Parts: sequence; C-alpha cells; structure tokens
Amino acid sequence: MNIDYDQRIPNNVDLVSDKTLQRALEHWQPEFLRWWGEMGPEGTAQFDVYLRTATSVDQAGWAQFGYVKMPDYRWGIFLNPAEPDRKIGFGAHRGAPAWQEVPGEYRSNLRRIIVTQGDTEPASVEQQRHLGLTCPSMYDLRNLFQVNVEEGRHLWAMVYLLHRYFGRDGREEAEALLARRSGDADNPRILGAFNERTPDWLSFFMFTFFTDRDGKFQLSALTESAFDPLARTTRFMLTEEGHHMFVGRNGIRRIIERTAEVMVGERTDDPARLRALGVIDLPTIQRYLNFHSSVT
Repeated sequence: MNIDYDQRIPNNVDLVSDKTLQRALEHWQPEFLRWWGEMGPEGTAQFDVYLRTATSVDQAGWAQFGYVKMPDYRWGIFLNPAEPDRKIGFGAHRGAPAWQEVPGEYRSNLRRIIVTQGDTEPASVEQQRHLGLTCPSMYDLRNLFQVNVEEGRHLWAMVYLLHRYFGRDGREEAEALLARRSGDADNPRILGAFNERTPDWLSFFMFTFFTDRDGKFQLSALTESAFDPLARTTRFMLTEEGHHMFVGRNGIRRIIERTAEVMVGERTDDPARLRALGVIDLPTIQRYLNFHSSVT
C-alpha cells in the first residue's frame, strides 16, 4: 500500500474519497503544527535533519531517508493492508468477523483505549523537547529527532481513528490531545509516566528503554484488537517502535561501557572520582534505573 504524498495529508486510506473526514482532519492539521511549533524540539525549526520517512508500509518503502526541516516533515495516516476475512481471535466474540465499525456496546471502552494511546505520543515529545540543546553526539541528536517525528505520526494514527469512527466525541478528544501538556498542574497528560520530567540524556535513554518497551507490549496487544482499523494502525506503529527501544538500549549500553572502562583504567569505583573524570557512576545509573522501571 503506497502512501499518497500528493495530498495535503499523506495517507494510504483513500482520504480523498471521504470529503467530510478530509476536511475535519485538514482543520485539525494546523492545530497540530501549532502545537509542534510550541512544544516540539526546541530551536530546531530551521535545521535540515536527516530523517526516515515511510513511502509505503511494506519492507521496501518503510525506510526512505532524506534531509528535511522538521516543521516540513510530512506526517500522515498509514494503515497496514486489511487481511481478507480476518476473524476475532479470542474472547466472547472469538471466531466472528473482525469489526470494521465500532460496536455500540464497546464504543466507550475503545475510545478510551485510543485516546490513552494517543495521549502518550505528544506527551513524550513535550518531555524531550529540550534535549537537543545538550546532545552528546550528532548520532544521538538524529535518533532523538527520529523518535520525535515518529511519535508525532503515531498521534496522527490515533487522531484518524477518532475522527473516522467516533464522530463529534472523537473530534473533541482529538482537540484535547493537543490541549493537555506533560506535567501541567491543571491539564496534565493521562498517564503518570508521561508527566515526569526528562531533564537529561540518561533519563531519555531510560525512558526509551523502559517506557517504550511497555508501549511495545501495549501496541502488540492492540494489533490483535477485534476492531480491525485499530489493529491495522498499530501493526505499522510497531515497526517504528522497535527503533525507539533500540535507542534506549544502545544509549544505556554505551554509558555503562564507558563507565566500566574508566573504572578499570583508574582502578576506582568512587562515585565522586568517576564524576570528576566525566562519566556517570554506577549508583547514579542504578537510581535512574530504579525510578524509570517503577514509574513506567
């Protein structure tokens, strides 16, 4: 399923055939861009960034790279192809055809699941918006920005479902996703982990290691949803989530390896001495690990 980048909102869901939905999403789009300008990565609007952009949801089109200014990044709506005659795999409706529309008795629960998932995506961008100012390397900076733009696209994925399947309630929920703010005392994000500060890169690596791992299992569960559009949406999101987990795992590994090298070379495990030598001591790493594993 190739993605149509000629439209105002890139998509592979034939958005042009539903003018009402298209207008609603095009009305939401400037609000999203305004939010990105206010809460996206700080001080980056004029920089060309080497980013991955999907041109299709298959293996050949998933990873197309090029330079782009982040405000010009083409966020869009990408669903995996439908499986013919897909059946519900478990529960009271096991064996029945997967739902193509929202059953009335599950409308509230499905909306809450989609809203909660959608709320995590802009929240993490808000938590990480200052990190580009203190990046340890260009490699880390590019990974950070790739994670950020993909979280933005995952927000679009949930907003599409809200607009397409939940009517006025869905449109109001989509607006609220841009109104809440991570850590705001009056209008915080829904889940506690997404209201915590991410003030430094060790926090970021722990966040992507633990919280994105938790997100992977959440998305994996949603790929089995009886509501087929949700399942198709989250299957492609999982493709991108693997990179987010890699960023955390690789970052923590590099920090621990460097600390171990200095400990061996200097024959010391004294935290103050190690910090003076420019590495993060093991007790500090352990405290970060304890916090992020418990708050996730």
